[in-house]
Amino acid sequence: MVDLSSLATEARNPRTMNLDQMTPQEIVDVMNSEDANVVAAVHSQRQRISLAVSWAAEALRAGGRILYVGAGTSGRLGVLDAVECPPTFGVSPNVIMALIAGGNGAFVKAKEGSEDSIELGAEDLRNLSLCSEDFVIGLAASGRTPYVIGALRYAREVGARTAAIACNANSAIGGEAELAIEPVTGPEVLTGSTRLKAGTAEKMILNMISTGAMALNGKVYENLMVDVKQSNEKLVQRAQNITMAATGCNREQAVRALEDSHGSAKVAIVMLLAGVDAAEARARLQEANGYVRAAVG
Repeated sequence: MVDLSSLATEARNPRTMNLDQMTPQEIVDVMNSEDANVVAAVHSQRQRISLAVSWAAEALRAGGRILYVGAGTSGRLGVLDAVECPPTFGVSPNVIMALIAGGNGAFVKAKEGSEDSIELGAEDLRNLSLCSEDFVIGLAASGRTPYVIGALRYAREVGARTAAIACNANSAIGGEAELAIEPVTGPEVLTGSTRLKAGTAEKMILNMISTGAMALNGKVYENLMVDVKQSNEKLVQRAQNITMAATGCNREQAVRALEDSHGSAKVAIVMLLAGVDAAEARARLQEANGYVRAAVG
């Protein structure tokens, strides 16, 4: 197993050796300055990230799933990204899923030792009936988490595509995956606290993968989330605003179109842009595989 002390994410940051003596303003300033390095680190991996976006989109088109696997902060970030996809993009909760070492309870309370099991990582994926159409993304800031290693090994055995996101170069999990995405974010402001820069880098990359995959699968029109689910009052108004922005109609027209489309902003937009009724709009969208531009013609 890799010695933690050898990892860049575990090194002491020379700029914050007097963190315990800093003023509130100094703490904010040094953290803000260090966070700027995260953007550059992620930028260095953009070609690898774009490949992950392509693989994620292909998995969804093939009827597969995107599966995030991690422990601790990395696992929680995977859960956070996955649970936001159903309301944002109107997909089933089974389309983008996240496994966290120790189970869902570990999201709010750490379960010591669960991340140290290679076998558990494989078992959790096996219990989800992993198949070759799925895309497994392992997350570990350190790049050495046994739970993630076990999951990636099992995924490759099954024939699923695999990627690893770590914040150290030449990581152990990167060596287990087909694609290694390794933004080197360097020493943390608080030594070893990878919920800081490393966690921010992981979140940025997950944002790109899920949003990109959904955009490539017709879940976006222009830059609008046209498959948004109206699960609360805010989202009801958002669906109206999206319909208005896409078509130039007024709110009354948007409300009426959304009522006729049974709450589907995508259907309402095609109705208004193409001048057709709800049934015709749905038929056009089905023929266009959900892409609004193609449905409108």
